[in-house]
Amino acid sequence: MLSSFAHGREAIGRPRCPYSSGVPLFKKPEAAEEPAPASATGSTTQASGKGRPTPKRRDAEAARRRPLVADTRGASREVKQKRKLDRAIARDGMLRGQEKYLPARDRGPQRRFLRDAVDRRWNIGEVLLPTMLIILAASLINVPGVQLAMFAGAYGLIFFGLFDAVWLWRRTRKTFVEEFGTEPAPRSGLYVVLRSFQMRMSRVPRAQVQRGEPLRRR
Repeated sequence: MLSSFAHGREAIGRPRCPYSSGVPLFKKPEAAEEPAPASATGSTTQASGKGRPTPKRRDAEAARRRPLVADTRGASREVKQKRKLDRAIARDGMLRGQEKYLPARDRGPQRRFLRDAVDRRWNIGEVLLPTMLIILAASLINVPGVQLAMFAGAYGLIFFGLFDAVWLWRRTRKTFVEEFGTEPAPRSGLYVVLRSFQMRMSRVPRAQVQRGEPLRRR
């Protein structure tokens, strides 16, 4: 009986572990994998990569860096010179009366005919400006008689200039109808009068006929 009791106590004092059979309590760590040789890794990277080492970040940023405003001073200088030359050629052509350089109001054989009608003769209006400058300078003389004479001469010159311009337009209109078989375009009278009041050297286009030359269609 004592033997059976001792046997049972021994059985109770030793609890049986369910995992004790066939499973070790402490597992031996496995050996770490050894790294591949450096030569093999390098060859693999070179085969699968770009074929060159990756640049540093500082070098890559320096290569991508560009100026915000491109240096176009040389190109702009050439453009300015070309534009200046083109303007000079255009102005010279306009002064010579070449059709492609003239503004729309001066183009065509009819406008050329009207300009020739003014340029072929002496006009009172073309001497009006220099005469007015002389009268203005003479009016500074503090003599009442001289000042009165200067102002009378100025108003008289303006009147005769307007009369001469109107008479010129009437004759030019008659000749125009005989030459072209139609009435001049609107505002042609103003075109003739204004040109007759300009000095010959300042007219644009410049005069293409000489004084006293017969008026004909060109």
